[in-house]
Amino acid sequence: MIKLLIKDPVYRLRMLAVLEGFSLIFLLFVSMPMKYYLGFATFSFYVGAIHGGLFVIYVILSLEVLIRRRYSFFGFLRTFIASSVPFGTFLNDKWLKKHQFDFAAA
Repeated sequence: MIKLLIKDPVYRLRMLAVLEGFSLIFLLFVSMPMKYYLGFATFSFYVGAIHGGLFVIYVILSLEVLIRRRYSFFGFLRTFIASSVPFGTFLNDKWLKKHQFDFAAA
């Protein structure tokens, strides 16, 4: 069962979306205040680099889902925009989960 889920590109995108969402929230609400109010610039640099790497992988997985599952461009655009808004990936997860199970049922 676990191996089937890991092979599913939508499942991988959903799990990465959670990580990417938490990294964005951590970057905006923890790391950036520490940089500007406490002067911890190096901490913000590393958190930003981790978030940037997760974001690149998120976009690549979104493109994989677009191609392999033949999602609409609107679905890709919705997923991309959700990654740019704090808490957006968590709100978009319900939509991704619906499409994941719709595909599995077909």
